[in-house]
Amino acid sequence: MTFLLNIDVPDVAVATTFYTTAFGLTVGRRFGTDFVELLGWPAPVYLLTKQAGTLGAGDDRRRYERHWTPLHIDVVVDDVDGAVERGLRAGAILETPARDAPYGRIAMLADPFGHGFCLLAFNAKGYDALLGGRAD
Repeated sequence: MTFLLNIDVPDVAVATTFYTTAFGLTVGRRFGTDFVELLGWPAPVYLLTKQAGTLGAGDDRRRYERHWTPLHIDVVVDDVDGAVERGLRAGAILETPARDAPYGRIAMLADPFGHGFCLLAFNAKGYDALLGGRAD
């Protein structure tokens, strides 16, 4: 089984520049001018042009101002602070500055299209630090 990450954006060219600059992804295949494959993460990323106002799921219309969604990307990096700087230079919006957490270091941002993502660097304990010493 394989999974693909599809990200709706209003402008594939602008999104390609953002994701390649912020995360070092590279262009794989182009499917015309409105659909591009990006490589470099464990799963391919497909940027799809979908104009604001068009129907997404159900009766929900696409919008590209900052929005909440129960699904977001956590990008695991070696250096959260460096990744935040690269993201900001590429056009990301910082929502929660980098901070230490029991499991490592985390920062919360949004891409220029309103999609939230976290930059995360695990420490040696990782999420096991949240167990508070329990063995389960």
